[in-house]
Amino acid sequence: MATPPIRGLAAVFAALSACVCVAIPATAQAPTLAMLDGLQKGQWEIRNRAKGESRKICVRTGRELLQLRHAGSSCKRFIVEDSPDEVTVQYTCSGNGYGRTSIRRETSSLVQIEGQGTTNESPFQFTAEARRIGSCTG
Repeated sequence: MATPPIRGLAAVFAALSACVCVAIPATAQAPTLAMLDGLQKGQWEIRNRAKGESRKICVRTGRELLQLRHAGSSCKRFIVEDSPDEVTVQYTCSGNGYGRTSIRRETSSLVQIEGQGTTNESPFQFTAEARRIGSCTG
């Protein structure tokens, strides 16, 4: 005897619901910026390629490299790319401009950084190399 259409339809809906439930957790996971977590902690020197200037910062999480022109500002971030070797983050700092930073990892102690945006109503754009040079002081 054939299965009544209602029961057959209910079985199809049940199967589809199971598929949807399995797919939702995989797509709902937030990006983690794990590449930044894998960078060596410590004192890093950031050398601006165009100007030849350099400065030092203490890297504790790797996220310090995301907002070099807006350091210390509380900004909302949107992750554009989050791969094992490169991250790109766009951010907006209420009343203080915005930026977009791409960081490409060469090793756990050497990265290439590109940044652009505005701060204090002035545009900026830079490329830099950041390298771990030792332990943080203080």
